[in-house]
Amino acid sequence: MLSERIVTGALRVLNRGYLGQSTADVTRLPDPTPGKAYTLYLHVPFCERLCPYCSFNRFLYGEERAREYFVALRTELERTAELGYHFATLYIGGGTPTILLDELCETIDLARRLFPEIMEVSTETSPNHISEELIAALKDRVDRFSVGVQSFDDTLLQQMARYDKYGCGEHVFEQIQRAVGQFHSLNVDMIFNFPSQTRAILERDIERVRQTGANQTTFYPLMASPKNRRELARTIGSIDFKREGEYYRTVCEGLAPEFEPSSAWTFSKDSGGMIDEYIVDYDEYVGLGSGALSFVGDRIYNNTFSLSDYQKRIAEGRTAIANMGRAYSRKGRMRYRFVTDFFGLRLDKRRFERDFGVPAERGLALELAFMRAAGGIATDTPDEITLTPTGRYLLLVMMRETLAASNDHRDHERELLPPEEKMLLADAEIEPCPPTLQECRAAC
Repeated sequence: MLSERIVTGALRVLNRGYLGQSTADVTRLPDPTPGKAYTLYLHVPFCERLCPYCSFNRFLYGEERAREYFVALRTELERTAELGYHFATLYIGGGTPTILLDELCETIDLARRLFPEIMEVSTETSPNHISEELIAALKDRVDRFSVGVQSFDDTLLQQMARYDKYGCGEHVFEQIQRAVGQFHSLNVDMIFNFPSQTRAILERDIERVRQTGANQTTFYPLMASPKNRRELARTIGSIDFKREGEYYRTVCEGLAPEFEPSSAWTFSKDSGGMIDEYIVDYDEYVGLGSGALSFVGDRIYNNTFSLSDYQKRIAEGRTAIANMGRAYSRKGRMRYRFVTDFFGLRLDKRRFERDFGVPAERGLALELAFMRAAGGIATDTPDEITLTPTGRYLLLVMMRETLAASNDHRDHERELLPPEEKMLLADAEIEPCPPTLQECRAAC
């Protein structure tokens, strides 16, 4: 698909500038804009098993260090309240936020006390954490409960280093069903275009998602950093971007009409549910925790990736921010709005003109011309522009490349970690010779 190749090439060049960061001495975030609502993101960087394709900031779980981390995270949360921000939504990601249920509940309760204007809370989890105790603790605290599944196929689960920890696909399926009807949005996180995934495997995964009873699903394209792409190619196979568009159409057609798109990669049975990318509704956000990212005003701020440095900074009363990006130009902010609005499937033309002082047709002339030429525009009214399925796929490509570029930065930051913290990443290596499927089934 020519338009996909053009977008991929352009984003790989542009993101080097937009996402570039350098070490910075930042004493605090900028003051919030009066009357503006923001999203609050909290990062919990601990997992019981590290998936080989994942580039998010994460470490092997240890109870003592995880409890110490939660204490520091709540301290950072309290200091953020003193800055005067108002948060409309709270998103907790990782890692695995439910790694310590009591600590997570205490953190959510504190956030709601500090920011009573929070309307929605979203948290991620792993299938093995779904229990009656967890559901009882979170069903009145969490609105969107997102379960990382990736695939129900046993062979893929082996290659993703998930089978021995989370069980076979059938066991994961049964775990998800325990949470059906307990949350406003029960989301099943899936991956498509994994190197060894065939179309038949993908179609079976889609059907299993439909059968779970979940009312939302997110199908991410595999978004490996350049380093992880090389590792995958060495051990499992190269990512085939040529078939990505075909697989995306398979997802859209397989989920319809029961599930409708609510973003370029999230599909919901019900309108009005929370979606995965919180930047769609609130284009500025504050991220707290090790490795968390903030976008405030016109630039990116990145917290330290080191657990020890994070603890030290918080204990000393300093900000956790270790890196800062260059200020976005006015054109850069327009392009950022283009991506965030269209990722949510509609560009709000009136809001665009109010915020930038020019119509979207003038501020984004080249970008919109490209989308029209590629067949990506469905409707264009005085209020909004919406996307065709082709347009949705192009936005998925833009987000894939943006997050892959962010993963490249994360890989770089991991190289700078102290040796004792690098040891907590050892489980991330891909095993070239995983146990046989028969051995795994016996264990499950």
